[in-house]
Amino acid sequence: MKTWNIEWSIATRFLREGKAQSALILLGIGVGVAVIVFITALINGLQSNTIERTLGTQAHIRVEAADERNVIVPPPAGTTQLLREDKRAQRLRSINNWQQVRDVLDGLPYITAVSPVISGPAFARRGEALKSVALMGIDPDRYQRIVDLRASMVEGHFRIAAGDAMVGRQLAQELGLRTGDKLRLDGGQGREVVLNVVGIFELGVRELDSRYVYLDMKQTQSLIDLPGAATVVDLTVKDIFSAQDIARRIARLTGLKAESWMETNSQLVNALRAQRLSTRMISGFVALSVALGIASVLSVSVVQRTREIGILRAMGSPRTQILRVFLLQGALYGLAGALPGALVGYGMVASFNHFGPRLFEVPLEPGLLLSAIALATLTGVLAAALPARRAASLDPVEAIRHV
Repeated sequence: MKTWNIEWSIATRFLREGKAQSALILLGIGVGVAVIVFITALINGLQSNTIERTLGTQAHIRVEAADERNVIVPPPAGTTQLLREDKRAQRLRSINNWQQVRDVLDGLPYITAVSPVISGPAFARRGEALKSVALMGIDPDRYQRIVDLRASMVEGHFRIAAGDAMVGRQLAQELGLRTGDKLRLDGGQGREVVLNVVGIFELGVRELDSRYVYLDMKQTQSLIDLPGAATVVDLTVKDIFSAQDIARRIARLTGLKAESWMETNSQLVNALRAQRLSTRMISGFVALSVALGIASVLSVSVVQRTREIGILRAMGSPRTQILRVFLLQGALYGLAGALPGALVGYGMVASFNHFGPRLFEVPLEPGLLLSAIALATLTGVLAAALPARRAASLDPVEAIRHV
């Protein structure tokens, strides 16, 4: 403990003697840390907002019946068969034993919600107007855990029952619908039904708001002529970025086709990866510039204090003690510059949230501040390593003679 007190006293005295140098390098470190905190928080907020908007209207994983394939008869032995195969057209089909599949998926620990859905095409008629729509037969309690329809209602209320329908806002405008109006749905081949519009929703995606019509499952099964069927099982998972791996596990477990949001939104995933890479590169270059600044200041400090270092060595200070003095200086530079820098970065984020465009909220987690401070302190120690080694290797006699 006494040794550390001596090293602390020497390191802080060296810092006080070079006030101008110390002030400049601390300013540089503070600016660097502020940039790291603000840019990282901004990119994290943008990514969170993008993912929330994207996944707020869709499942993390969709499980469907496996694609139908052509049956190819092998040629007789000793013959060669030249075959041109066209991909088979996929008809609307139910998932076999979907109730058992639902129950199995309910028991998996990494899945948070399971919702069977029956979906299919139909026509919506009102007067002379005719629109192609997508019917969505759902279990309301289960589906609510996938897509928050209650929060998306703009008129009427969330209710899925026999004889009722909920339509998207864009579709309601095109057909002139309001809550309480009647809507005729035509599933083809004489399968028609007239329903009450009990609610109008807005998911924020034009394609969905202009086509989706939510019904109860039995009504949809009747309209598309798939009694007792479910065409899709929608899932949400705890870790959205593990959805791809989980989809592969589910496909092996059930023998069904499982597609994650990462497959259906590949461009978004690539953009998120590019953003993360750019954030790491910015942080890396800022840390490098901070390290070079600290290393240059400490290198000059070694030259300026060669005589003092020689006297300390002549008085019996071991090389390791001199080494620790300069490493401690590097850590103090990093820590002292990082603390105000982190506060400035926090202030920049708060200002952006308050005075910025307010397109999304930029969250600032305490862990980000602590990580930035730790990074700056570690960078200071690493940057001090070479000057510290040089100081520790000085010969005391030559150092004392240094003018």
